[in-house]
Amino acid sequence: MNRYALRVICTSTRGIVAAITGYLADRGCNITDSAQFDDIHTGRFFMRVSFRSEEGVSLDSLREGFASIATDFGMEVEFLDEAKKRKVVLMVSRFGHCLNDLLYRWRIGALPIDIVAVISNHMDYQKVVVNHDIPFHCIKVTKENKPQAEAEQMRILRETGAELVVLARYMQVLSDQMCKEMSGRIINIHHSFLPSFKGANPYKQAYERGVKLIGATSHYVTADLDEGPIIEQDTVRITHAQSPEDYVSLGRDVEAAVLSRAIHAHVNGRVFLNGEKTDVFPASPGSYASERMG
Repeated sequence: MNRYALRVICTSTRGIVAAITGYLADRGCNITDSAQFDDIHTGRFFMRVSFRSEEGVSLDSLREGFASIATDFGMEVEFLDEAKKRKVVLMVSRFGHCLNDLLYRWRIGALPIDIVAVISNHMDYQKVVVNHDIPFHCIKVTKENKPQAEAEQMRILRETGAELVVLARYMQVLSDQMCKEMSGRIINIHHSFLPSFKGANPYKQAYERGVKLIGATSHYVTADLDEGPIIEQDTVRITHAQSPEDYVSLGRDVEAAVLSRAIHAHVNGRVFLNGEKTDVFPASPGSYASERMG
C-alpha cells in the first residue's frame, strides 16, 4: 500500500481542510496523520497530511487531479512519496562527530536518506566514508581557489542529483552564489544556541560567562552567515564544576542529535518556510522507526 504525503501553503480561508480531506477520500485514500497551522499574523495557512492510497491511485494521478483545487485556493502544493529516500551530500572538515552519527543513522535506516557523496576539504575521513561504499571527494579550499573549488562542489551536486546538502561541521563559508542556487536545500549545524556566543570558540565563551545551558542550532544556510531560518535547537545543562573540555564533549552530543532531527524533519516534508522563520510539524507515527537495530 503506497504511503504518500501532501504539503500545502496558501492564504488562510474557509474550506481548505474540507477540500483536501474530501478529495483524498474520494480518491480512495485514508489519512493517517495530519497537522496544520493558521498563522494569524501573516494570514498564511500551512498543512501536511500523511495518507495511504488504498485503491492503488498513483502519485501522478493524485497530483493531476488536485490541480483544480490548488488553483481555486491559490495553493503551493507538493506531493511526496514517503517511501522514497532523498539524495543527500554531506560536507565535513575535521570534526567527525556529526558525520559518524549520520553514517550510523543512515546505515540502520533511521534517516530516510541516500547519502550519494561526502565532500571534505581534508582527507581525515576518507577511509571511514569509503568503507561505507560512499564516494569521497577531497576538495581543498583556499582564498585563491575558492571559486574553482565551489564549481567542483556544484558539479558533484548536479551529477549526483543531490536534493539536500548537509554541512556536518564543514568549516568553510559558502559563497552567496552557492547559497542562492541551493536556497532551502542546505542545512548547517551551528555549535551554539543561536544567537548567543557566535564565533570560532563558543564553548570557551560560554565557560567564561558561567552559563548553565549550552546547546546547538540547525538552520538553513543563507548568504547571511548563521542567520538562516532555524529548524531545530536543543540544550544540555552544565554546572560550574565542568571544564571547557567538558563543554565541548557535551556539545558534540547535542550537535549530532540536533542535526539529525533537522534532517529528519526536512526530508519528511515537515519544515515549512514562513518568511524568515520555519514552522516545523511533529513527526508522523512510525517515521522514526529503523530498518534494523544496528
